[in-house]
Amino acid sequence: MASAQKIVHALKEQNITHAIGVPDNGSARIYELLREEQNIEVITVTREGEAFAIAAGLDIGGKKPVIIIQNTGFLESGDAFRGTVFNMQIPVVVFIGYRGYHNRDEDGKWVDSVAAFLEPTLKAWDLPYQKLETDDDLDSIEWAYAKSEETSSPAAVLLIGHAK
Repeated sequence: MASAQKIVHALKEQNITHAIGVPDNGSARIYELLREEQNIEVITVTREGEAFAIAAGLDIGGKKPVIIIQNTGFLESGDAFRGTVFNMQIPVVVFIGYRGYHNRDEDGKWVDSVAAFLEPTLKAWDLPYQKLETDDDLDSIEWAYAKSEETSSPAAVLLIGHAK
């Protein structure tokens, strides 16, 4: 598991101003720590699709948001992703909790179908990503910000497991 404190530190190094999304089991500790930061505003939305519109508006307004949602919510918000941050070429980083990543049956098939759909969907939607499972993977955060700036488009970090 990755350290939530180290993830928040890495986000602060990227000078984020806002964290937007829906907390889940994997990101709960990250949200808790972000709420303690004076220079970062946490915006909790009711549906994940709202996070993309808010992030686009904040970016246009000169802010630097990060979106933090789970894979189920990301898949549900496909049109909001497409119609805002993708089409508008908003360089936002999306943290996506990878629910079901370690859950396979004895034949190697996904137990939770959302895990089976996530990476093929990211590839189909041309959303570059890297995985973050342990503290050894924290450089995926810097990579995602560099990639989004380089391409003027979104990039993703797949958060595997619960940040502790």
